[in-house]
Amino acid sequence: MGLELLPTTLRNLWLLVPPTCGGPLPLMMPRAAQVAGSSTRLISIWLFVLIAIVVVVFIWLAASFYTRKRDIKKVAYMMDALEDGELNFRFQDKNKFNRTLNRIRTIFEKQRQAHEQDSWTKLIRVLTHEIMNTVSPIASLSDALSKSMDENGHSELDVKSGLDTISDSSKNLIKFVETYRQLSGVARPLRKAVDLQELMDQAISLNSEYAASCGAACTYRPEEPDLMIYADEGQISQILINLIKNALQAGAKHIDISARMGKEDEVIVQVANDGDPIPVSAQEQIFVPFYTTKKDGSGIGLSLARQIMRQHNGTIDLVRSDVDQTVFQLVFR
Repeated sequence: MGLELLPTTLRNLWLLVPPTCGGPLPLMMPRAAQVAGSSTRLISIWLFVLIAIVVVVFIWLAASFYTRKRDIKKVAYMMDALEDGELNFRFQDKNKFNRTLNRIRTIFEKQRQAHEQDSWTKLIRVLTHEIMNTVSPIASLSDALSKSMDENGHSELDVKSGLDTISDSSKNLIKFVETYRQLSGVARPLRKAVDLQELMDQAISLNSEYAASCGAACTYRPEEPDLMIYADEGQISQILINLIKNALQAGAKHIDISARMGKEDEVIVQVANDGDPIPVSAQEQIFVPFYTTKKDGSGIGLSLARQIMRQHNGTIDLVRSDVDQTVFQLVFR
């Protein structure tokens, strides 16, 4: 029953009940005080909610910053591993970002395996071709000499000529094996600070006599002064000498070498020449060991150069080859 339905006397008595006896304190308070109390409680509630929201937002921002910083470290680690050719890393599959990084690693791993398989196929094909070209004449000529011998050891064939051919073929096979040993046994680079100007002057000087006989000129033009690389001077000099020699053999009359700093502080060297372009069909093969388009070439110069650059954490690539210019690019990191 509502208080307003009670008789006047009873209602007056109810309002006189003290709070300790269970009387309704709000009914004993003035109207203004009740309104003020309600407003204070409402403000307190909203203030508490506001503070809670601020705390939650702060925690979320802090967690996001920490997660972002940690993810950036993961990406940096992955990029370093990819540059070094190491794909043995894997992140825990506890969130979508980690799973994405692992998926990228898997894609690179599949591509590397496919590339390695393709490289092995090409290498085996070249090795088979070279070995068969050397061994087949030895086998056939030896068999022919053996069958031509009579019981007294006489033969209708020129035994001396046949033995000379066998000897030459055997020497060529030994030379081929030595070349392969050279390719597979590249020494670990002894890296130090090398002045690029001095290195280029040395490489150009060593080819100057050959260039003069070909009526060609070789120049070095750095875009920035005092460029330095951290490398094995002897090995990099070997690469440059080989590139200049290849250009001269291709009929180049102008060999222009340039160098500059990249956006990530890497040193970029380009060796350009105006000689005969590399056939399009051969451009993807020139770094395969023992592949050559030259009659007397060994086919290890460029493959050896790539192996040396990999040991320097760098790269060498053919970036252009047409009727106007052929350009090889070396990147030192």
